[in-house]
Amino acid sequence: MEFLDTSFLEDDEIKLVLERTREAEPARKRVPAYCFLICDKKGNTVGNCSLKVGYTKELYYSGNIGYEVGEGFRGHHYAAKACRLLFQLAKKHGMEYLIITCDPDNLPSRRTCEYLGGKLLEIAEVPEDHELRSEMGHTHECIFRFDL
Repeated sequence: MEFLDTSFLEDDEIKLVLERTREAEPARKRVPAYCFLICDKKGNTVGNCSLKVGYTKELYYSGNIGYEVGEGFRGHHYAAKACRLLFQLAKKHGMEYLIITCDPDNLPSRRTCEYLGGKLLEIAEVPEDHELRSEMGHTHECIFRFDL
């Protein structure tokens, strides 16, 4: 896969600054990914996000998009704004939908997915051999689908 120019990923409030890309690692069942800093218009880093390009069984549980907003910056919809920008990048890669997942107890992340208009497909049990379970202890994930 060819990584694309990401300089267009900004809106009136935030800009996604490419931190690094990650090539696919088939042996580890990983698809190519972009990793970004979420910055406000003053240049302050308010969080980070990533887009994994592709579809695999593993991504059904871990999602195509991940995000984290720093504690002092929460409550401004920065995660949702970053996701909307990542939706644009995913479209440029020909993706038709994205999966975003979160722990069922992570209410702010669930609200972000709902705010973005995601469809809750299920609250799924994470397979025993998935790294979310084996490395992070997650037993269940809310699976949201976003049609692009």
